[in-house]
Amino acid sequence: MREQRKRETSRALTRAARRLTAEKGFAGFTVEELCAEVGVSRRTFFNYFESKENAVFGAATIDSRQEALEAAFLADRGPLLDDFIRLTILRFGLFNPLEDAAELFAVIEQEPRLLKAAFEHLAKNERRDTELIARRMGETADAELHAEVMVHSVGALVRLSMDQLLHHHSTDSFEALITRRLEIARSVYAPTQKAD
Repeated sequence: MREQRKRETSRALTRAARRLTAEKGFAGFTVEELCAEVGVSRRTFFNYFESKENAVFGAATIDSRQEALEAAFLADRGPLLDDFIRLTILRFGLFNPLEDAAELFAVIEQEPRLLKAAFEHLAKNERRDTELIARRMGETADAELHAEVMVHSVGALVRLSMDQLLHHHSTDSFEALITRRLEIARSVYAPTQKAD
């Protein structure tokens, strides 16, 4: 119940932040005004979000469900790429970005300055995943480079899959779309067989 209440408070702050941005512009309201809208303290706000931008994006500080998924990923011993893809799919299930994508894009279109913050948020998540994979790999040669390539490669597959869902209205699931693209990527990177 406590976790459910936390998620409801987080969603309420995000909804209010987006509405205030649409009504007043991003610079037109303060964190204090946002907190008053939702009925929480400033301290509570910063327990959920690092910044006003993150509240607009719905990018709450790490949640216990995500921490559990990442701990399971670190403990897994299957093929690393397959395990990371599974983590990506499970995260998508937790934080389905499609639910409010149109609303978020509308806010960013109205406030282009948020685009820079969105890219910074994406880069932060990529760094987090790079560190996660490198931790799982341990003290192996080029662990960080290997992790970086994996994160950015999977990120490209995620973006292609999201594009299919958002702009081409695919009826396939995110899992089916990214799994298919992973199969294609494996064939693209596989050593070619030379004719004798």
